[in-house]
Amino acid sequence: MTGTLQVEYNGPVATILLDNERRRNAMTKNMWQQFQPILQHLADKESVKVVVVRGAGENFSAGADISDLKDILHDPDTGRHDGGHVTAGENALASFPKPTIAAVDGYCIGGGWQIAGACDIRLATDRSTFGITPAKVGIVYPLSGIERLVKLAGPATAKYLLFSGDFIPAAEAMSLGLLARVIPQASFWTEITEFAERLASRSQLSIQAMKDIVDVIAAGGYRLGETNAEWQREMAVSGEPEIGITAFLSKQTPEFKWTGRHSRLLDL
Repeated sequence: MTGTLQVEYNGPVATILLDNERRRNAMTKNMWQQFQPILQHLADKESVKVVVVRGAGENFSAGADISDLKDILHDPDTGRHDGGHVTAGENALASFPKPTIAAVDGYCIGGGWQIAGACDIRLATDRSTFGITPAKVGIVYPLSGIERLVKLAGPATAKYLLFSGDFIPAAEAMSLGLLARVIPQASFWTEITEFAERLASRSQLSIQAMKDIVDVIAAGGYRLGETNAEWQREMAVSGEPEIGITAFLSKQTPEFKWTGRHSRLLDL
């Protein structure tokens, strides 16, 4: 079967490579199914602090592999046709506890956008192209992807993108709220590396706590007070503030220790 997900390590940064380059990294059923076990392994791996998702070669992903589409969208366990394998992979990425960066170059279309949209931060080159194209092939986009798009861009923009299936350049994608930054292609991978390493140097307690809290707020705020209280208690016993404040006062770079391995929160 063509297409796979590869994992590469560079210190505290792990990169998930969407590898189906001959087909512009179109996502096969096999590739979607690999997300959950890979992400579980990376969540458990203490040395990994940040995950970058990118495509092999010159494109992020041209979306779902059309030749594999029926199997991708069908969940044989339930008999439902609501995005089964796509939704499972997307949700595994969205719920991953550590920070995730979608590094988008070239085409980011259809299911490729679902992957990028499930990441915490989306950065793209100035030559990237985006499109959400279910109306071009007569399918209903998976609910998880529609919900995430509406939260990011609002209902009017979501309808524009979903109804038309039009391709838009990176600058327009950023203006519509789909991207955090657009970076010149010539310096893109250097900046991605530097940014990921910068996130890895920050307190992972702070990042994971604030990621959790932001996600709860975005989901409507259910259990917000309880979630915040749990993280405040974790902060109080973690030693992270003492490390950060001591380093700040002595004008040194802090060396944070928290990994989450023994945290009650990550076992809930």
